Parts: sequence; C-alpha cells; structure tokens
Amino acid sequence: MFNNQVQDVEALENQWRSNPRWNGITRPYKAEDVVRLRGTVQVEHTLARLGAERLWNLLHHESYVAALGAMTGNQAIQQIEAGLQAIYISGWQVAADANLSGQMYPDQSLYPADSVPNLVRKINQALQRADQIHHAEGKNGKYWFAPMVADAEAGFGGNLNAFELMKGMVEAGAACVHFEDQLSSAKKCGHLGGKVLVSTTEAIQKLVAARLAADVMGVPTLIMARTDADSANLLTTDVDPRDREFCSGKRSAEGFFYVRNGVDAAIARGLAYAPYADLLWCETSKPNLEEAREFADGIHAKFPGKLLAYNCSPSFNWRKHLSAEEIARFQRELGAMGYKFQFITLAGFHALNYSMFDLARHYKTQGMTAYSQLQDAEFESEKLHHYSAVKHQRFVGTGYFDAVQNVISSGTASTTALAGSTETEQFHDLPIPPKASEPLHAAASGHD
Repeated sequence: MFNNQVQDVEALENQWRSNPRWNGITRPYKAEDVVRLRGTVQVEHTLARLGAERLWNLLHHESYVAALGAMTGNQAIQQIEAGLQAIYISGWQVAADANLSGQMYPDQSLYPADSVPNLVRKINQALQRADQIHHAEGKNGKYWFAPMVADAEAGFGGNLNAFELMKGMVEAGAACVHFEDQLSSAKKCGHLGGKVLVSTTEAIQKLVAARLAADVMGVPTLIMARTDADSANLLTTDVDPRDREFCSGKRSAEGFFYVRNGVDAAIARGLAYAPYADLLWCETSKPNLEEAREFADGIHAKFPGKLLAYNCSPSFNWRKHLSAEEIARFQRELGAMGYKFQFITLAGFHALNYSMFDLARHYKTQGMTAYSQLQDAEFESEKLHHYSAVKHQRFVGTGYFDAVQNVISSGTASTTALAGSTETEQFHDLPIPPKASEPLHAAASGHD
C-alpha cells in the first residue's frame, strides 16, 4: 500500500476502536479492505452523514423517536412542520404508489430495486426546498433535514445486491437502512402469509454487506436488522446449526423446510444479528406489550442496551386488541423497554387515501361547500398550528424563485410571479419579492 493508504487504514482502525458509535459492532473484515475498495476519490455524502449522526443522537437522548411513513416530499414536509423528528420510508408504500415502474404492486419486491433510494432522494430534495424557502424568508428556527429510515426489503438478491442497494441509499441521503431475513425472491409483507426465511448465516452476510457499503462510502449509516421469524413458517435450508432447533423435519412442495415460528425463534435470530446491526426489529402479528417485552428481555439479557425498533402497524386492528387507555400508553411503555424507534409504516398511504376519499364523497353531494370546509380547516390549522400549505404557491417555492430572479436582475425583473398573484391578494401576509418598479427595500417591511 502507498503511504496515504496506510494512514487511511490507521485512521479508520483508530475510529472503530475509539469512537463510542461503534461499541458492540462486529466487522468481519479489516480496515484495509475498506480502504482498498474505496478508490482514489472519497465522495462526501453530506445528507446521509448528517442524518445518521442526528438519528444516533436522537435515539440516545429521546425516550423514543416516533415516525410516520411518507410517500411524497410534501407529506414529509408536513411531518416535519408538525414536529416529528424522523421519517420512515416504507417499501410497502413504494410498491403501492411510489415506484419507478409506475405500477401499483403488493409488497412482494416487484418494483425496481432503486425505487426506495429514488424516493429518499426525492424527499430530501423537497426538504431542501423547504429549508431554502424558510431561510430566504429569514426563518431559521426549524431543522428540516430529518433523518430517514429506509426499507431495503430483503436486499433484492444476494450479498452483492445488498451491497449496491446500500450504496444507493447512502447516495440518496438515508440515515438508517433496514434489511429483513426473508428470501428475496419470495419476499412478502410482514403481515402476509407464505414468508420464507433465509438461513441465519445468509441474513448476517447481508448485514455485513450493508455495513461494508456504508464504510466504503465513508458514512456512519445505521443498519437495522429485521426478523420475520415470529410468524414465518418456511426456511430455505437447515445448513446453519442455529436454525435446526426450529426445524420440524417436514418439507414443503418447493423443498423449503417447515419451521416452528414464534418469539423464541425471533429472539434467536435477533441475538445472532445483534453484533452486526445498530437496531433490531421483530415483525409481529398484533400489538402486544407482553410479547414485545419478551423479545426485548431476550435480547437485552445478552446485549444490554441494544436499540430496538417497533412497527406500530396499520395492519393491526388497534381497537380490537387494545383499549383506548392501552393505546394511549402503548408507545411510552415500548420506549421504556428499549424500543427507541417506533414507526407507523403505512401512515402516508392511509392518510392520503382516506383524506381524498372523504373530500370526494362530500364534494359529490355538496359541491364547493365541501371544498370550502376543507379550506376553512386549513385556515384554522394555519392560525393555530402554523400549517403552511394553504398558501400553495409560496409553499412550493414561487417566492423563493422570485428572489432568485431579483438577484439575477438586480431587482429589475418585471416577471416575478408571487407579487400581484391571486394568492398574494387573497391569502398572503408574508413579505413579497418586489416588482421591477419597486425599490428592493420595499419588501423588507412585511411580517410573518
């Protein structure tokens, strides 16, 4: 190796050894492997790095981090404006209505593998625009670049597929990426039947591939390991001794091994994954605090303080399983058990569909009365909670690009869009970039 490579290896080894971020993380490869695979130019992935560092800090200083699944950049902006500190990017939602093939799919890894990174990138760009708009208006109190936790499904193939997918996630700006232990070619939503587990060895190798990719990219991206062993009843092979105690001895028509599922199987998988992941997620079939406690205790008996994640899934009928009081305290109790990241995977899908259905149903019978009632609700939320999308022109950046135009033209442009617009006349009390006939200082007297 060249001298600078030797220095890079020594620096990386020292970082892994001394940085508390890497306590408890096992890498079955060497720093020299990472440096050798990096190439000669180290690209800086700022959003991924900032997101990973911020998420790590939140997970260690908040009782828990709550997140909703976002399907669009606008949904993500609303989540941050409303005060949430992280965003979840669901593969299920991408399959349903946000994938690059333009198809509506069930959650069975039918969409192009780069669809989730593409949505992460799209949302980051929306958040960047929101940040630019607010910064240009002199509002600098909100941190827009909320860390995103993104779904890598079962890796869309083998170890190399997982490696490349992880790189795409980093390039898009994801803070954390999760991989599940299902067979990628037979992947299902965690709440569907017919799930096939890969061997524990294969699942670990994908976690290692993801960590190697993040190391090669030079970003401390968090890795979440998800197990479906609580409900999956098929296994690809019994080659791993750790899996054999759960094998029934029977085979399916496809040659898969039937296995005994349940919390014990999930704990065994979680313990095997813990050294290679930053967070562990056990996919469950119902909201059950005792089951959650059993999994948490099983993990923490060997790995005290290991970060856990919980899917507060819309697939659960919450009222059927829990009382109103139990629902109200559910997340707080999970947080006390160590479930530091709690998320509603399909929140974007359900919010989008129900809100539009409700508007359309009333619009059919009431006409503009129904829409004016929606607008009234927006005005009220703007007044009480600082909801901002009611001013849709300003929301998407019309005023920001007017400011760009004015800078380019030294304030002489007569084609700026927001001043003189319908929105300005009927909705706005914000400072508007001046028209060409106005002095540049004329807009400075506006108020927020």
